[in-house]
Amino acid sequence: MACVGNSYSYVVGPIVAFAGLGILVLLLRWAFSRGGSLVAAPARPGTPDEYGLLVPVAQPPTYIEGEMLRRRLEDASIRATLVQTVDGPRVMVWPNDESAARRVLTRST
Repeated sequence: MACVGNSYSYVVGPIVAFAGLGILVLLLRWAFSRGGSLVAAPARPGTPDEYGLLVPVAQPPTYIEGEMLRRRLEDASIRATLVQTVDGPRVMVWPNDESAARRVLTRST
C-alpha cells in the first residue's frame, strides 16, 4: 500500500499546529491576565479629613467603644459611621448633625 498524500499536507500541517498553538496562547493569556477583579479591595485607612463631608465627633480609644458610640447616635436618630483612620477609630457624622451628635455624646457620658 502506498502512502497517499499531496504536496499541501507538508505545508498545512505546521500552519494548523501553529494556529492551534496561537489560539491556546491567546486563551491562556486572557485567562491569566490581570484585570478588574470582582473581589473588592480591602479598605485603606485615611486621615480624618479624607472622608468628604463627614465630620469627626468622637475619638474612641478602641474600635469596640467607637461602635458603642455609633449605636448610641443611631438610637438618637442621628446617622453616624465608624471609620478606621491612620490616627485611630473616629465616629463621623454629617455636618448638619454635628451639634446634635455632640450633645448626645456629652449627655450620655
